[in-house]
Amino acid sequence: MDALREMTSRWLGLFAVFLALSLPAGLNAQESDDVQLPEQSDVRIIVDISGSMKDTDPENLRQPAVRLLARLLPEGATAGVWTFGQYVNMLVPHREVTDAWRDMAIQRSAQINSVALRTNLGAAIETASDDYFTDGDLSRTHFILLTDGKVDISDDPAANTAEENRILDTIVADLIERGATFHPVALSEAADTDFLKALATESGGRFQVADTADALNLAFLQALNTAVPQEQIPIEGNGFTVDEGVREFTALIFWGESETPATRELALVRPDEQTVNLSEFPDNVRWAREAGYDLITVNEPLAGQWRINGELGEGSRVTVVSDLRMVVNPLPPSFTADDPLNIRVGFFEEGAKITNPDFLGVIEVSLSITSEDGRSGTKVLSGEQPPEDGTYRDTVSRLPAAGLYTFDVVADGQTFSRKFSATVGFTVPEGAEPADQPVEQVEPEVSEPAPATEQPEPEPPVAEPEQPEPEPAIASPIDVSQAEEPITPAAQEPEPAPVQPEEKETAFAIPLWMVGAAAGGLVVIGGLVWFALRRRKQRQQEQAEAAAERETLEDLQEEPEPEPATAPVVESDETAEPEPDEIPEVTEEAPEDDMSELEAVIDEHEATLKAEDEALSEPEVEPADELEEDIPVADTPVEEEPADMDEDIPELEDVADASDADTPEEDDEEEFGLEDFDLSEFDDLPDYDQDESGLPEDDPKKKPDQKDQKK
Repeated sequence: MDALREMTSRWLGLFAVFLALSLPAGLNAQESDDVQLPEQSDVRIIVDISGSMKDTDPENLRQPAVRLLARLLPEGATAGVWTFGQYVNMLVPHREVTDAWRDMAIQRSAQINSVALRTNLGAAIETASDDYFTDGDLSRTHFILLTDGKVDISDDPAANTAEENRILDTIVADLIERGATFHPVALSEAADTDFLKALATESGGRFQVADTADALNLAFLQALNTAVPQEQIPIEGNGFTVDEGVREFTALIFWGESETPATRELALVRPDEQTVNLSEFPDNVRWAREAGYDLITVNEPLAGQWRINGELGEGSRVTVVSDLRMVVNPLPPSFTADDPLNIRVGFFEEGAKITNPDFLGVIEVSLSITSEDGRSGTKVLSGEQPPEDGTYRDTVSRLPAAGLYTFDVVADGQTFSRKFSATVGFTVPEGAEPADQPVEQVEPEVSEPAPATEQPEPEPPVAEPEQPEPEPAIASPIDVSQAEEPITPAAQEPEPAPVQPEEKETAFAIPLWMVGAAAGGLVVIGGLVWFALRRRKQRQQEQAEAAAERETLEDLQEEPEPEPATAPVVESDETAEPEPDEIPEVTEEAPEDDMSELEAVIDEHEATLKAEDEALSEPEVEPADELEEDIPVADTPVEEEPADMDEDIPELEDVADASDADTPEEDDEEEFGLEDFDLSEFDDLPDYDQDESGLPEDDPKKKPDQKDQKK
């Protein structure tokens, strides 16, 4: 009983541990499948001011980039700015973002230069990663690193290499375990891209190279949008619509390619047709112009249609602050076909998720994907019925080619509109192909041998729809944006093709083991057959050896007395009568051919040997049913008429004397036993006679003997 109780307690303990481990996983899975309001982000900007930046950033584009980040950081977030060379300086304290903090960051950005002697990046990361304000949790902390990545703490290259390894293996590894993410931005290709890429890849961030002012602004903007996703209002044409729930909007308008500060002209037209520009704007408007962009913030804007008079550069956007929020789950910097991109969209008002079907029923939610070359496509996520839990879901597993893609989620609620934008990279493993081709590569994996020849056939039809995609830009991303839809349309036209490989898979998968089993069975059967044949051969050899033992020379010497009894039996039997007739036939052939007496004697011996062999071979073959009737006939006369044997023996002796050859008689006795063994088993008498006779094989006089043996 004690053992039973102990065992029961152990099982209960294991079950409790299993529940404790499985329940959080299930809850996390449910949370990851849903969308929630993001917590306030923590952004830490680290700027390199080492002397090497004179070459990588000669125009000091770091200053306007830092000011852009300071102006775009939302209120409520925490942020700080650090500069580093040989030593680390806190340029802007790590505090909550307010108007005062923004003003401080904008003013102190002018202190960014390139005068430091060394590049002590490790010390800068260690200093900026102080977890005092986060209580050790860095899951919401994003490091935006602006540097050339050239670690320089000593004149010894080995010491610099060791410092790089320490940064990646010790400093960054510890921060990543606590949830930190790094977004390094290099200002030229001369930067240590390998080191910066490793820094971004290991932490789940994105590495970018910006060699111009516009590229740097876009790189900082993408890094900031990843760290602090912001809601936008879609720009349609040259205008956008502001709804009544918007408390503030910020319009970031990038310049055109050919514009300069002297030629730049930009104005905003309010819904009441009043114009706002850089030289004249009301108190609720803040207007900042930097090289390459204009940043306009309007508090308590009028609801209605706003127009933009001026050129809109790439990346222009309008972000809003509103009680009505469209929230999209954080998107990773990159994804693959094996690790697809999951998109979750939800709407919140005053912090609560909206699930009212009447409200969601009038909203159209769409997903647009744009490639680097400008091709784009759109897919509607909202169906006829809104989701019961208020979350719109979609999964993107593969795209036409590897590269960076812009994902835009747009919600049109008739009276309001929201937009979310993010840049995500699609990567393809080495040796694999993107888009529809990986779908075909999945088929050869399932069907190993046969489909390999069939796979190149579906490839051309899959590649054909990709070519017309640039013209109908909407068509391609619709197929690409879905995880399963790109597979089904490609397989809809050749439906039998995908079905056949599946059948072949099952048909081939079963024979894989059945063929092996059948082959093993054949081997076993073959072994049994070989064993049976071998046993049969052994039995024959044993019988032959037994017969040979019985028919020794002594037995042959004793047997001559009963053996000649076969002669009278043969004479009395009808079947034995032709045997003595053969002897005169042989003797008659000899004079016709003018043969010598020795040859005649040999022929007579061969004939007699044949007759004796036939008589002896019959009792040896016991299993034959037909021979059983002749055996008693041969046995009975042996006992009844032994005297007749003496009459036949002198006839053989006279023939032997006439030939004057005594040795043949002795050989005949030995040859009789051997020939009798050979005849019963192999029937090789003709070959043996040829060897013993000494005559050539092609002798014409031995041919009739062979015929007689056949008879």
